[in-house]
Amino acid sequence: MTRPAAMAGRIHRVNGPLVTATGIPDVAMYEVVELGAQRVPAEVVAIDDETLTLQAFEYTGGLMADDVVRRTGRPLSARLGPGLLGRVFDGLLRPLSSAPTWLSPQALAPSEQASARWHFEPRAAPGDELRPGVLLGVVADAGAIEHRVLVPPGVSGELRFLADAGKVPEAAVVAKVGEVELGLFEQWPVRRPRPFAAREETFAPLHTGQRVLDLLFPIGAGSSTAVPGGFGTGKTVLLQQLAKWCDTDVIVYVGCGERGNEMADVLGELAELTDPRTGGRMIDRTVILANTSNMPMMAREASVFTALTVAEYFRDMGYHVVVVADSTSRWAEALREFASRSGALPAEEGYPADLSSSLAAFYERAGRVRTEGGRIAAVTVVGAVSPPGGDLTEPVTTATERFVRGVWSLDRDLAYARHYPAVSWSASYSHDAEAVAAWQAGHDNPGWAARRARAITVLAEAARLSELAEIVGTRTLPGRERMTILGGRLLRDAVLAQSALSPVDATCSAERGASLLQFALDVIDRCLSLIDRGVAATEVEQFDFGALVRAREEAPSAAELDACRSTLMTALEALA
Repeated sequence: MTRPAAMAGRIHRVNGPLVTATGIPDVAMYEVVELGAQRVPAEVVAIDDETLTLQAFEYTGGLMADDVVRRTGRPLSARLGPGLLGRVFDGLLRPLSSAPTWLSPQALAPSEQASARWHFEPRAAPGDELRPGVLLGVVADAGAIEHRVLVPPGVSGELRFLADAGKVPEAAVVAKVGEVELGLFEQWPVRRPRPFAAREETFAPLHTGQRVLDLLFPIGAGSSTAVPGGFGTGKTVLLQQLAKWCDTDVIVYVGCGERGNEMADVLGELAELTDPRTGGRMIDRTVILANTSNMPMMAREASVFTALTVAEYFRDMGYHVVVVADSTSRWAEALREFASRSGALPAEEGYPADLSSSLAAFYERAGRVRTEGGRIAAVTVVGAVSPPGGDLTEPVTTATERFVRGVWSLDRDLAYARHYPAVSWSASYSHDAEAVAAWQAGHDNPGWAARRARAITVLAEAARLSELAEIVGTRTLPGRERMTILGGRLLRDAVLAQSALSPVDATCSAERGASLLQFALDVIDRCLSLIDRGVAATEVEQFDFGALVRAREEAPSAAELDACRSTLMTALEALA
């Protein structure tokens, strides 16, 4: 609930984004105040008697001791409503242009007197008894998906007024439920999760379009996963591929502390791609939050919670939302810098002692739920981790692994060998794999688990034997072990490698991925059979398997893949 504004206080000290102030009684934790003549927004993060510790969300240059501090009477909140999709915002959900500009403290949220008008279509009737989450109407011109205007959390009662169909001003009242007047927009505190009725017990997998993830390390809709990897291992490319091709209704892409050119690439590519779901632009069902490395540091800290609030807003409408955060390491660095300025006791590598709690507060907001309106929807969280020097034992990586359902670890050697996505099959894992296997078995794909287990076994055994072969030489190994090494190479090149630039191979359907994997496993089995029948291992190794490797790009249809399989298997059998 909004608190009434009280008397103004005064700045006591300014240390970068850390500001201390006095003279404001009865202030609440996490309340937003405005600093100085520029009205720089800041948040109360500590209260010690009459001294307040504030984190400023803008550049504090020009502020000085004894400048005025004004209360707003509200926590840091996001303004939610139509017009989010297809646009770019900063970490506080203030709209940005696509041009590379510096933010100023005056770049505030749109005024309530804005002249925008939206086409509202009612979906309820006056006199209805309403509860939170019930559909009031839709806004037809607010993006690629239907924007649903719902009764907000905490509001219930008789619908006494509902606007007629037609264009309504942005600040207009469109409904009155009980004594509460509702508009198209609402304010929601970003650090408070939006409520839901219950966690959903049913399971559904998230299809990403990336074979190494869907076949070996899948996650469920509403799950959470981390993507750790050192510099140059392809984190941003993989996250962009997820944003483009994963099976979801809405993408919320938050760039917290990354380079501005990467965000520009995301914006440019999504604006050019055709959405396979709607036929429009991919960006029209995407919300981008850009808080790059040249933007205010503490707005970076708030940006991930702003992104989750936007995701939960669309989740309440009944949509499946994926939040992509690039990167949580830069977010943690903002926490570390502010903690060091505030004098907090440092923990490992200087990070604050509550780093784990902060990470938990981020990832725990993922989930597949039944909303207050009775819809089944999900928020899936994918967070990149950028460990310095590729050290996966550093605090952010190890703490993150405690709270996620899966880890897609990127390998530097694979990346330097030009194998993309460079997801390590030895260091990655998914706790959702068994649930995905059960779901696949119930949807006419009972062989999914066996194929996955066989592929992981071949890859692990091939890696072990390759290390041995480097010592004793490949030709000294028995024939079946040499075929295992060959099989691992075929799986890597023909199935797990995927070109983000290929019009055919950039994304892969579940059915085509299963067929490619089965094709590779059949070839491996045939090679082992040839060895058992006395064919020399050297002869099999010299066979041209190019048709299998090229099939991922040259055989887009099931019929073409079957024809390629038949031709290759016949040629292999001729070696016997």
